[in-house]
Amino acid sequence: VQLQESGTGLVKPSQTLSLTCTVSGGSITTAYFYWSWIRQPPGRGLEWIGYTTYSGSTYYNPTLESRTSISRDTSKNQFTLQLSSVTPECTAYYYCTRVLAAAWPPLPIEYDYWGQGAQVTVSS
Repeated sequence: VQLQESGTGLVKPSQTLSLTCTVSGGSITTAYFYWSWIRQPPGRGLEWIGYTTYSGSTYYNPTLESRTSISRDTSKNQFTLQLSSVTPECTAYYYCTRVLAAAWPPLPIEYDYWGQGAQVTVSS
């Protein structure tokens, strides 16, 4: 399985960040995998942003939920992150990942495949 992030690397404050993850070697509709976005600001730890499940449900970090949307295009085997009203604090490396989840309870078990990451800078 391979994941590849793509999108705009420079975003102005208050605008919307948009990144797409293209998946190869596996379908985003296969149970029981979730497809996640994670970011890492410079000098800080990883922060989970959210994920979309194999059935199309979405779950978001509560601290970002009001500004976050994760959608998917099953025909292209892609999923997309949109983060609105960005600030310089949103500057980070953004990773898309595959998540192995349990059937029940439907909780993540392992983040087993990662993309290379995409640097996004928020600056005017």
